[in-house]
Amino acid sequence: MRTLELPRSDATRRMVDLRRTFHRRPELAFEEAETARTVIGELERLGIDYRYDGVGSAVVGRLPGPPGSPVVALRAEMDALPAIEKTGLPFASEIEGRMHACGHDAHMAMVLGAAARHCDDPPPGTVVYLFQPAEERGGGARVPLESGALDDVDAIFAGHVTHHYRLGEIMVTRGTVTAHSDGFRIRVCGEGGHGARPHEAVDAVIVVGMLIGSLQSLVTREIDPVHPSVVTIGRIEAGTASNVIAEEAVLEGTIRTTLPEVREHIHRGLERLCRAAAELHRAEVSVDIRSGYPPVVNSDREAEVAAAAAAEVIGREHIVVQEYPSMGSEDFGFLLQRIPGCYVRFGTRGSDDHYIPLHSPHFTVDESVLPIGARYFDTVVRHAISRIGEEG
Repeated sequence: MRTLELPRSDATRRMVDLRRTFHRRPELAFEEAETARTVIGELERLGIDYRYDGVGSAVVGRLPGPPGSPVVALRAEMDALPAIEKTGLPFASEIEGRMHACGHDAHMAMVLGAAARHCDDPPPGTVVYLFQPAEERGGGARVPLESGALDDVDAIFAGHVTHHYRLGEIMVTRGTVTAHSDGFRIRVCGEGGHGARPHEAVDAVIVVGMLIGSLQSLVTREIDPVHPSVVTIGRIEAGTASNVIAEEAVLEGTIRTTLPEVREHIHRGLERLCRAAAELHRAEVSVDIRSGYPPVVNSDREAEVAAAAAAEVIGREHIVVQEYPSMGSEDFGFLLQRIPGCYVRFGTRGSDDHYIPLHSPHFTVDESVLPIGARYFDTVVRHAISRIGEEG
């Protein structure tokens, strides 16, 4: 992956420097102290007032517009991932076991770049710059919602870098962008015994084995194939020795859905299958389903605004429409439950670069995407203020 070698304006150089600073010093969810200080330092340099309630909270900058004018927010995430970086970049992570493997370093630089553009040429409305904690774990988007920092926001916009699209492309779509994510934990309690005498025991591994196959039937035989849904078992724990029948076993996994009725059906089906397995094998089976991130659903008006802004920045021919929802999840969905908005994706794969997935220890971005993102965020704010103002 190449880094930016094109002629750079002072603003682009500043974004590159910020991105690399964030990249060198990644911090995990709800631990973003140094990251927050860097964001605050840039807001102070720009003369933008901010609110920050300490480690684990959001940094919320605010550039006021005329009284009564629309309020539009831009969101970026501050947290990194627990990963060992393998990019070989000269500005690679300096903190062992932590890495910006999801591009949040680029998102922060883009939003700060947009803020700089707004300070040079203020839009006719109020702009809120939201730097939230813990997108990767813990649903940190709820923190600024609960604090009231976004109570007067009329529309909110966010974006994410990806290798799914080429550099210079922006994905804009209406409706569902990402899935609802839920987690589950199934605990099986049987009766342990000697591996040579299974008739004297209730084998938790046998129960787990049945459940592994049965759970997939919820999707393959009970859900309409046109409705995307996934049940994945990601962790199994059972047994203490090869000649001991396991008394306990645990399954953990994730459920991804895009429709509320499908989600509810899978939840009920999971509980039904666990009850049946318990009855069939004379075991105790309990299931705990934990609600995760809601789906990201772009509102129609804000998607139109985003498409108009993207067309102005990159040309309409470079706008990509997502054909099917991603089964990934994003806590921007919490924000969209309260505020209309739009979530886009910025292509960052160069013509000679091979695809690298998000969360990979090899993931990085072509830094040429930074000025594209900053221009988009600048422009989408102006379009949104105009549209909201026209509609009153």
